[in-house]
Amino acid sequence: MSAVDEAPSPARALGGQRIVPVYTPRGADEALAVAQALWRGGIGAIEVTLRTPQALEAIAAIAQALPRMAVGAGTVLDAGQMRAARHAGARFAVSPGSLPELLALARELDLPYLPGVATSSELMAGLAAGYRCFKLFPAEPLGALGLLAAWQAPFPQARFCPTGGIGLARAREYLRRPNVLCLGGSWLTPDAALRAGDWAQVEALAREAAALAGA
Repeated sequence: MSAVDEAPSPARALGGQRIVPVYTPRGADEALAVAQALWRGGIGAIEVTLRTPQALEAIAAIAQALPRMAVGAGTVLDAGQMRAARHAGARFAVSPGSLPELLALARELDLPYLPGVATSSELMAGLAAGYRCFKLFPAEPLGALGLLAAWQAPFPQARFCPTGGIGLARAREYLRRPNVLCLGGSWLTPDAALRAGDWAQVEALAREAAALAGA
């Protein structure tokens, strides 16, 4: 039995989505166009990173226009960002690392949260705080496929969202791992396509990824 109750589950917030595009917005109109293209392509989740001043507006626009899409806030680094993301309509939050105050605040806000881990000690701290789902970052530089295999036996209760440097060519390998909840990546929202307003390309990439996730 856990020392504390389990935290709100990102698995429920994602609703079975196994591909979570990571997207940094330039504005709400672009964000909505991106989200709509992903939705048409069969992707029902998106992580909007809080790396630009337009990010919260983008989250709110997607949450209002596409209520069935699981829109989350990424690169959450402090409590103010987490509160603001929740207020904007984010249904989950993601961080590249983990802080005790964020682990506690996500529970207070009843916000499904994927804290970032890169070591066994970070993972153990998250498990002790009641978390069962984690962002594994940066996946490719860490050799995350090896970590996933190594962590399966000692941490069978943990599930992961590997993110960082993963493209379509490697996605299938990650999705086959039994402890992978979902996969994060920016390859579905290439900068050239966004600058050109090529939403058809974003939709095509989404269809390709959705087919892979369902295989």
